[in-house]
Amino acid sequence: MIYKRLLFILITFLLVLFAGVIGYKTIEGWTVLEALYMTVITLASVGFMEVHPLSPAGRIFTISLILGGTGILIYGISTVTAFIVEGELTNVLRRRKMQKKIDQLKGHYIVCGADQTGRYAIEELVNIKQHFAVIEKDSEKIKHLEEQDILCIEGDATHNAVLQTAGIQRAKGLITALHSDAENLLVVFTAKKLNPNLRVIAKAVEEESEQKIRMAGADGVVMPNFIGGLRMVSEMTRPSVVTFLDTMLRSQDKTIRVEEIEIGPGSLFLGKSIDDTGILSTEGVTLVALVNKINGSNYLFNPPKSRVLTENDVLIVMGNVEVINTLKEKVLNP
Repeated sequence: MIYKRLLFILITFLLVLFAGVIGYKTIEGWTVLEALYMTVITLASVGFMEVHPLSPAGRIFTISLILGGTGILIYGISTVTAFIVEGELTNVLRRRKMQKKIDQLKGHYIVCGADQTGRYAIEELVNIKQHFAVIEKDSEKIKHLEEQDILCIEGDATHNAVLQTAGIQRAKGLITALHSDAENLLVVFTAKKLNPNLRVIAKAVEEESEQKIRMAGADGVVMPNFIGGLRMVSEMTRPSVVTFLDTMLRSQDKTIRVEEIEIGPGSLFLGKSIDDTGILSTEGVTLVALVNKINGSNYLFNPPKSRVLTENDVLIVMGNVEVINTLKEKVLNP
């Protein structure tokens, strides 16, 4: 909004300047330089002598130029002053600084929407210390995110330009938790077109929307109502398990999570048995299961120590996030 006002002032001032040059050149027959000089000293009100004596028509034109030009100058100065005093300049500089940080992100996550579901996704990403950026249309929510030093972009996540500003070509994954299923479907479709390798998880309210969103390219669809129903039954029939999970997720002392460690080409663990990796003796981490991405969903719970790790194996572990992240770095960068 402020940019439009400043642009309007600049264009209007240039038009007044142009009108002054044309007016003096036409009425008085002066050269372009003389007309420009006279226009500038008139608008600036510096009190210099006239270039040449003015004719009656020239004086009337000068009066009009002073009234119109001075009004534009006063309005422009007041707008710029308000721009600085009201903190708009500070906001612009802060957002530019934030955009520079976003431009440096690589392998990060993008969260579309900071309302309800999106807010919890943001909190979880903060807790597990992941790099991410948020796209949100509501300026008030943007201010709240900025106060928490969360990288964010004010805009519509369904637009290509906004997703590109968030670094979608460099991103690892995207979570879309917008208000309507139609918006989430459009974000999924747009995101996959911009980055086919992106992992996309979408929220769906209506059950019939799940298949459509998957057809648009979503790798996963989460239905809050469905999850809520399961949670209510779990609270009823498995209260101790639910209490344990809540304690694990909401602990203020340290963040405990279930995470995955993928064995890729060149990994330090590749070709070693589980026992030889030392993961079983690492304090703060427990190996829960193992699965190979190629073989699908054949999970091997509590795998034997002698199991040799191969490419595309994924270790499902539970423990302290900081310890797990350190272990991931060790696996990826031996």
